[in-house]
Amino acid sequence: MVDHISVTILTRDSQKYLDQCLSALSVFDEIVVLDNGSSDETLSIAAGYPNVTIVRHEFIGFGPLKNLAIEHARHDWVLSIDSDEIATPELVEAIRRLNPSDSQAVYSVPRANHYNGRPIRCCGWHPDRVWRLFNRQHTRFSDHMVHESLLLHPSTRCIALSAGLNHFPFDSAEGLIEKMQKYSTLYAQQSSKGSTPAKAFFRALFAFVRNYFFQKGFLYGYEGLLISLSNANGVFYKYIKLYEKTQKR
Repeated sequence: MVDHISVTILTRDSQKYLDQCLSALSVFDEIVVLDNGSSDETLSIAAGYPNVTIVRHEFIGFGPLKNLAIEHARHDWVLSIDSDEIATPELVEAIRRLNPSDSQAVYSVPRANHYNGRPIRCCGWHPDRVWRLFNRQHTRFSDHMVHESLLLHPSTRCIALSAGLNHFPFDSAEGLIEKMQKYSTLYAQQSSKGSTPAKAFFRALFAFVRNYFFQKGFLYGYEGLLISLSNANGVFYKYIKLYEKTQKR
């Protein structure tokens, strides 16, 4: 049993992968599940695990919610996992063997991203290394509503673990579109930058060319094309929404 590291997970209608996510983390003595309004079986699944503590809070942004989950943890060392991520047995074993004593160390792990069950190694989805294990006395997440990240300091000692996570963010075009809409709106809400329709167009065009050609989306058939177009749409709409916000001032 890992009794010196707490796991934190944000959930909202996360029933599809949550059981696999929690099962992979059964060796940890505490998992804090912070739910922001699930209406499916998410909470029932979480309640079935004896090492899970459920906390409920309305959505206040991904960064603030992750920091709130950290505050509810018993241990200073925290492993932050998304509800659609499944830790590999190798990662769990590597963390179990760790006995981190340097509170300024932050550990990153590789993440294998999948679309509809297929590993995707293009369009900026690979390689993907994320910071997930840290001491809350040293660092925390940024307060960004979207695209939050751990705050790294000059004194932070960065350590890369070789074992990682399997990530299942999207199973269909509908999921890509839904996330694009949500994230582009949150970006426009939090940003104070200026924008124009021309900026939105050229940023989106560059995003498509980069994802589809430079990052080899064309090698992945319809999935590569879909992901490249979805990423470009997300860029376009976040800058258009930002432009419309500035016009209302």
